[in-house]
Amino acid sequence: MKLSVILVSGALVVSGVAAALAHGGATGIVKERMDAMSALGKAIKSLSAMMRGETAYDAAAVRKNAEVLQSHSGEALTKLFPEGSIKGPSEAKPEIWSNWQEFADISGQLELFATALGEAADNGLSEPGAGGGMMGQSGMMGQGSMMGEGTMMGDPSHMQNPELLAQMPVQGLFAMTAQTCSSCHTKFRIEKK
Repeated sequence: MKLSVILVSGALVVSGVAAALAHGGATGIVKERMDAMSALGKAIKSLSAMMRGETAYDAAAVRKNAEVLQSHSGEALTKLFPEGSIKGPSEAKPEIWSNWQEFADISGQLELFATALGEAADNGLSEPGAGGGMMGQSGMMGQGSMMGEGTMMGDPSHMQNPELLAQMPVQGLFAMTAQTCSSCHTKFRIEKK
């Protein structure tokens, strides 16, 4: 037990040092957004471990991590990207400003999905093979296939309704949240080497 605590503590120290080095030289708004992105990454990592069964499911932890995601998305995120703020160690692509509406839309989607994820925390995980997964027999909301008529994807307005989204199993909402992050990184973040 003590060895596990020592190893975990050591890993946390090393990751903290790595984060500090990665943000080295960042100041002002660039540092603020790097800190926000770091918080988002930690929340996604914690949730991912739960979704994969590496850690026990904890509804309170899902709500807490969803709150972190929500607090760093939407307008809170877009305000961290004033035009031209790519000086220094920024990983932001200039495309953020030439495709501002798309960037703002993705940030809004992240806020929507994070809000629904927090509200869905008590739904728990669907059982593997029970048809409650994103592509399972029951579809995303337990009502037919994912792409079929009368389902969430058949009526795009459902994708904007946090109350309906919050009826989904948590891992479906987590997958949508993580995919939103990934989409934004692909379009608007310089690849790390």
